Amino acid sequence: MKSLGHILKTYWKQFLSVISNELHAIFTDAGVLLVVVLAIFIYTTIYSCAYGTQVLRNVPLGVVDMCKTPESRALVSAIDSGPNTVVAYEPTSMAEAEEMFFAREIYGVVYIPSDYSKNIYAGMQANVSLYLDGSYLLMYRQAFQELVAGIGTTGAMVEVQRLMAKGTNAQLTKSTVQPVIYQTHNLFNPYLGYGSFVMPAIIMVIIQQTLLIGIGMIGGTWREQGLYDKLRPAGERRMATLPIVMGKAVTYLMVYALTLTVILNVLYRVFGFPINGRTIDLVAFLLPYLLSCIFMSIAVSTLFRHRESSLLLLLWTSIPVLLLSGASYPREAIPDWLYMLGQILPSSSGVEGFIHIRTMGASLGEVMPQVKLLWILTIVYGGLACIGIHAVTTGDLNERIRARVKSRMASLKVRIEGR
Repeated sequence: MKSLGHILKTYWKQFLSVISNELHAIFTDAGVLLVVVLAIFIYTTIYSCAYGTQVLRNVPLGVVDMCKTPESRALVSAIDSGPNTVVAYEPTSMAEAEEMFFAREIYGVVYIPSDYSKNIYAGMQANVSLYLDGSYLLMYRQAFQELVAGIGTTGAMVEVQRLMAKGTNAQLTKSTVQPVIYQTHNLFNPYLGYGSFVMPAIIMVIIQQTLLIGIGMIGGTWREQGLYDKLRPAGERRMATLPIVMGKAVTYLMVYALTLTVILNVLYRVFGFPINGRTIDLVAFLLPYLLSCIFMSIAVSTLFRHRESSLLLLLWTSIPVLLLSGASYPREAIPDWLYMLGQILPSSSGVEGFIHIRTMGASLGEVMPQVKLLWILTIVYGGLACIGIHAVTTGDLNERIRARVKSRMASLKVRIEGR
């Protein structure tokens, strides 16, 4: 019977050999290097550059002014003065405006009827028609907000002129036109930037997906090259399960800890994403997130016999994973059963907790439900990873035994026939 010291010594040697082999595979295999190390930098940089302007500006609009009076021109000027929209064209008819709209030269049409000024002077409501492209929500939102603000400002000016003409003093006129004054404070994302909104979620999803694909590729490589047998210590029938799982986990934890340090300190500052929350809280949250992603990836990798299989199976899952996280669509609007299904993925809790800490400045205690779930997933996927690795190493051992038996039987057959 082997002593505990001998077992620990063997485990330590296997643990170090797994780390060494895994690091060698990451930094010498071009495909794995691209997925595990470079992909997260490439994706985050490209996405951040794409969303670098943060806010959509100068949405082109067309104004059909059938009134052509100083009052209608004042309305056109108010619409054109905001930062979000620009009056790019002034078509002479709705038919011309419709043609520009479907040609994607403009994303909205403002129609000012010929009786616009007449109704204003008569003290009646003046109607203005808005036609906006609802198929592109960002365009629609920016144009709608700017048009409503411009029309509201114009309407207030008309009302002020009416009251002043009746002899109402300035103070009473102001309180009548605008009885309630409000102040807007945009918390956590002051400029309402799209990049600041979506990038934290994308980063968390990229971490999970690159781990799944990268570890899956290396898992397939281990099976293809028979590394479970080649790395087996002398005198041992097979590699032990725990050193393999922990060796892989420590390797990827080191690689992604370095990667995230660069991204959260350099990229966040370069592109001006919100940096809130304490570093110690962020580290305490990211630890179970990375471990749960790594163990899930190791468990899944045991299903692959070939390195390409992970790409075929996992590449298409990125968009569903982002949707299930609740980042691109409110959690309250997602069916409960679908939301609960998403909770088996570390990215769902990871996105929610990361946004709360990094963007909103929450403490670790305020994201404790997500932390607890991530630790539960770490334990569950860690157990599945051990079961999967044990099954693979045992299966390889049985295959090796069968191969030896078959070889000896063939050799014995040859000897018998030779006699």
